[in-house]
Amino acid sequence: MRQDSSKLDLTGTGYCASFNFRRTARAVTQLYDAALQESGIRSTQFAILVGIAKKQPVSISALAAVLAIDQTTLTRSLRLLQKEGLITISERSTMRQRFLTIAPKGARTLARSLPLWRKAHKEFVTTVGAEHWTDLRNELERLARVAVGLEESKKDSPASVKVHS
Repeated sequence: MRQDSSKLDLTGTGYCASFNFRRTARAVTQLYDAALQESGIRSTQFAILVGIAKKQPVSISALAAVLAIDQTTLTRSLRLLQKEGLITISERSTMRQRFLTIAPKGARTLARSLPLWRKAHKEFVTTVGAEHWTDLRNELERLARVAVGLEESKKDSPASVKVHS
């Protein structure tokens, strides 16, 4: 039986931050995935490999914080990268952390994908405008901090906390 949605008040839902960010993220992800296709990795895998390469050896929790992704989701992606021979995951250390490094095959894959990424990124930035992109990127960073701060404040107390720039 079909529910009659005409009785629902959907006023303002088109302004939903989550909806708009996800829609934009899907479109941008598809653009970069297409550009990286011949390298054999997707843009999400590229981001993880870059995150590891910049900080290696890096703990899973530190990488999760940088990528703003929960550890469970990240761990699933890491297992696939490990299975493909692109990364190594250490055994648990005395502090119960596991560390990530780029495997030789991962370094070759990253080297192969970087020129493809650079070409796609240059085209994207040129199209939106370099100054606009820089401003937008800075604003996205600020909004990510706001969202993380709001989430953390909910864990700490039931009262909401305002986060200002």
